[in-house]
Amino acid sequence: MDPNSRTRVSEVMSTPLETIDPDASVQEAAQRMRDAGISALVVTTGPRSIITQSDVIGAVADGEDVTTTVVSEVMTEDVETVTPDLLMEEVAAMMTMYGVKHLPVVEGDYVGMVSSTDVTAHLS
Repeated sequence: MDPNSRTRVSEVMSTPLETIDPDASVQEAAQRMRDAGISALVVTTGPRSIITQSDVIGAVADGEDVTTTVVSEVMTEDVETVTPDLLMEEVAAMMTMYGVKHLPVVEGDYVGMVSSTDVTAHLS
């Protein structure tokens, strides 16, 4: 068995977690992702939500004014989440099943983010 297959989310998740307010502009979200070198932000609202590069690209492609359109208008809601103790091979299966590239990590509250890049790096 590949020793990497026993890697847990807690070992590879991105922390500290980058968040954004739902009332922030899409432009601000894009700038924060660029500046942090990440491709998703957790939105500080319920239900569990994130805004991704794909959400930003979709807003631009739809002709939205990213300076006035707010995150809550384009974010992905009710996202699937994982726990820190989950194995990376299970994360890979979830991403495939749900067709997503990011899964917030929760342990009561948000504690990190795991991405498809993390999965590729640790299972290849």
